[in-house]
Amino acid sequence: MGVGVRRVVTGHDKDGKAIIVSDGTPPVVFAIPQRPGYSASELWVTDSTPARINQEGEPTLGPRRLEPPPHGTRFRIVVHPPEASYIHTLDRSAARAAFAAFGSEHASTHEDPESPHPLMHRTRTVDYGLVLSGEVYLVLDREETLLRAGDVVIQRGTNHAWANRSSAPCTMAFILIDGVA
Repeated sequence: MGVGVRRVVTGHDKDGKAIIVSDGTPPVVFAIPQRPGYSASELWVTDSTPARINQEGEPTLGPRRLEPPPHGTRFRIVVHPPEASYIHTLDRSAARAAFAAFGSEHASTHEDPESPHPLMHRTRTVDYGLVLSGEVYLVLDREETLLRAGDVVIQRGTNHAWANRSSAPCTMAFILIDGVA
């Protein structure tokens, strides 16, 4: 599971000198049963702005959530698998269950009969999304666009879904920032 992400976290020793605190795979990588091949590697979470530089402990071990904490951020790497094998099974109930597995059932907006994709959702966040490899469609209420490696999306609290209609996984980096309307 995951994409072989190496996470290096820095900090300070007792003398205030810069050190590597941890170096290895992220401690939290999870899947969603309704989306075979999907994985999300949680890299870092902050819970305040400005962020605490000398935060103690592992911030990714908290409850599983799509969104960041209030006034915080969430950084993750996501693998979007090709959707052809499962997309036809995602009715309203399965779509809600997929978001519930992410700790955010409330984000699902698939109950709208005009929804263009079963995984449409909305969060009160500003998201920076960078396609690292593969391709994926950003699906919005009335339009969509194909994104490829190197493309960046600034997603500002809009209703959206990620549709991988290709035959290969798409890997993206996301930084989610708590927002206000």
